[in-house]
Amino acid sequence: MTYKERLEAIRAQMKGEGVSAYIIPSADPHISEYVPDRYKCINFASGFTGSAGTLVITEDFAGLWTDARYFVQAKEQLTDTGFELVKLNVQNAPEYIQWLAERLDNGAVVAFDAKLISVQLAQLLEQQLLPLGTEVISDKDYLEPIWQDRPSLPTAPAFLVGKNIVGESLSSKLTRLRQSLKKYRADYNLISSLDDLAWLFNLRGSDVKCNPVVLNFALISQDKALLFVDGTKLSESDRMQLQEAGVELQPYDLIERALANLPAASTIFIDPKRNCFALYKQLPTSVGVIQNTNPTTFFKAIKNEVEVAHTRETMVKDGVAVTRFFKWLEENVGNTEITELSAEEQLYQFRAAQEGFVGPSFDTIAGYKAHGALPHYRATEKSNVALKADGLFLLDSGGQYQTGTTDITRVVSLGNLTEEEKTDYTLVLKGMIDGSTAHFPKGTRGYQIDAITRKPLWDYARNYGHGTGHGVGFFLNVHEGPHVFNPTPTPVDIELGMISSVEPGIYRPDRYGIRIENLVLTVEDEVNEFGEFYTFEHLTVALIDTAPVKKELLEDHHINWLNNYNQQVVEKLGPHLSESELNWLKEKAKAI
Repeated sequence: MTYKERLEAIRAQMKGEGVSAYIIPSADPHISEYVPDRYKCINFASGFTGSAGTLVITEDFAGLWTDARYFVQAKEQLTDTGFELVKLNVQNAPEYIQWLAERLDNGAVVAFDAKLISVQLAQLLEQQLLPLGTEVISDKDYLEPIWQDRPSLPTAPAFLVGKNIVGESLSSKLTRLRQSLKKYRADYNLISSLDDLAWLFNLRGSDVKCNPVVLNFALISQDKALLFVDGTKLSESDRMQLQEAGVELQPYDLIERALANLPAASTIFIDPKRNCFALYKQLPTSVGVIQNTNPTTFFKAIKNEVEVAHTRETMVKDGVAVTRFFKWLEENVGNTEITELSAEEQLYQFRAAQEGFVGPSFDTIAGYKAHGALPHYRATEKSNVALKADGLFLLDSGGQYQTGTTDITRVVSLGNLTEEEKTDYTLVLKGMIDGSTAHFPKGTRGYQIDAITRKPLWDYARNYGHGTGHGVGFFLNVHEGPHVFNPTPTPVDIELGMISSVEPGIYRPDRYGIRIENLVLTVEDEVNEFGEFYTFEHLTVALIDTAPVKKELLEDHHINWLNNYNQQVVEKLGPHLSESELNWLKEKAKAI
């Protein structure tokens, strides 16, 4: 069945039930960013493979709303599918709601599958469309009837990680959560978000590609902790360990029944952004609902001393792998055929040789020349190109280790750079240095760090369409809330112990892209009469290429930082490298 045929099959069902518009988001019943194969609904319907977007289908129009990271990719993948690209002005904003409001007639019907839409989004749809005379229906799944051989839910094993790795026991985490629920006067807490659940129960698995999480739900009260999971995924010893901590295992698909049977007049705490509308609809009308961010989301974002120590060790391992890769690349490009895909595979092999490596933390972005201008590019057999001793190569990659999660972007010169490429590279480097060396008062938020990072680019009338940074989990999701560095005024302070990325970029479509990314840890700076000040510790340990740098565009403090950083990379990685590897690194790290 072609994509056009699938689109017509959806429209036929819509017409048969009098539905004017059908919404297909990128999500699963856990409102995940990255979803199991069974819930790759946008990919099935339209062919688009990006991790963010929304399909909206009407009788005479079918569009994909997505952000600047995917404009070029979406335009290519939607060719001859019947779907058109609609460019979002603000990343993640549900701008299609206003589009529907302006185009639908009075009495129109908008439908979606409540399992795939968050409580917050469903409520927003109702708030904006119902007053216009539009009916909103939330129980329509038009994909299941036409999705032949739809993947089943994953059945891979799951496992518990010890306190020696994560620094805190399950019992301690449950106690902290219950104390927080008391403050909200909530009797229950429904948790659906897989990374929150993984953190709370010290549980890891492989149900979602690149994310070490397990499909499960939890219902927590002051005296019970119900974990809805496929128990066969866990070993007998792990099941016993959970039970000893007071956790009762229930089948994964019984969560709706448990919610429907909550005691009358009880109160439940739910995160409206991280729970699906289908579960919310199961709650009895007599149950009070408190909507706010999961307490575990804030707990998880602040890494403890054990997690930080493990992360520092993990960054050294990852840095060794990245160093070996770039040495290999420099010595072989132009002499041996290297493609984007073979480069990706070689990097994987270097990482796999490191102790505790589990797998990539996301799909590697290995973009040569024009492909580097696609912020979320993924090389395929069709797009794959050979690298030559010419131009820029962008590599954004990361690893999941049993002792931490990494995410690093480097751009290297393969030869013959233009002055414009050097200028852009230097401005991006300048922005990364300014953002990641910022000194800021307690209470600073992500949009302020975002502006600091962008200013060197703004000074030269350059900008980028994605956020400056995101939170990073500990042996967990590489994208982690609640904080984020982007222009959106997200009301979350940057706290001590948070691990974040800083990754400005410049993208010239059809020519090249530049992005430089380090992970940083928020640490104390100083306390004075003006209050508490924080700064960042650089966690990433990998050479920053100085070949493309235009020194005259940097101020002294940028030059000093770059030289000191690269020297620290030599010192930290040196004991783990061979003599030839260390000599190569020392040469590349010479002060400018």
